[in-house]
Amino acid sequence: MNWEETIIAIRKREDLQALVHQSYIHEDLELNVRNFAVSEEFKATLNLLKHYAPEATSILDVGSGNGITAINFALKGYQVTAVEPDESDTVGAGAINILKAKYKLDNIEVHQSLAEEIKFEDNTFDVVYIRQAMHHAKDLNAFIKECVRVLKPKGLLLSIRDHVIFNHQDKTWFLDSHPLHQFYGGENAFTPRAYKTAIELAGATVVKELKYYDSIINYFPLSEADCQAKKAMEIEQQQQRLKNKIGILYKLPFVWYFYTLISGFTPLDEKKIPGRMYSYIALKT
Repeated sequence: MNWEETIIAIRKREDLQALVHQSYIHEDLELNVRNFAVSEEFKATLNLLKHYAPEATSILDVGSGNGITAINFALKGYQVTAVEPDESDTVGAGAINILKAKYKLDNIEVHQSLAEEIKFEDNTFDVVYIRQAMHHAKDLNAFIKECVRVLKPKGLLLSIRDHVIFNHQDKTWFLDSHPLHQFYGGENAFTPRAYKTAIELAGATVVKELKYYDSIINYFPLSEADCQAKKAMEIEQQQQRLKNKIGILYKLPFVWYFYTLISGFTPLDEKKIPGRMYSYIALKT
């Protein structure tokens, strides 16, 4: 089963409707665009663009999928070039062209290509934006090298929501846990060091690594309120365990401090999330 067939299949599954909605892969392409436009992820992404590339006018959207990002960037006034290897009208370049026509946009171009094989001139784009695509690279170094090559000097490389693993066992856990990997077998992940090394070797400097709980860009569909509630619950549960061991003494601040120090307890431990997502902000040197 390929990616398009996978999406068509899960749209029919009642138990996966939340995933369809959260992944912006409804059959209604315009609905996906509208939902993404008002998402906290997109708002946070625009803030990053304004902060790190305030003068940017051109964006290369690599691995653009069904166009939710490319179309929304175009609607914000950017000159967008979308690159997507899948040709389909469901989740690929065909879908982006359908949306381009529906929104009557003349500031977006669509190219069907792998990221490793883009043919644009050197130093072309102000921003190269990659959403949930870098971890799918067949050759991570070649993938990032091409993306950086087409960036203008001091241009922004923004790769977001990439799955991260820390070792082979962690990767196996991630792949076994992923709800779609069982359908098409196309999921993958790299270590943080692998991502950062590929970016540096390509000629860019990583200025910020956003770990899973650092940004809603990564931890969506959780909200900030969800994370705070989860943190409070984990602390309460851990304090209850301590209380069961030592009684009322657990309330003493220094007791709690040394307990967490010795036990290694950390609320919101990203290692408990299979294939947790990171984002990378880099500037071409």
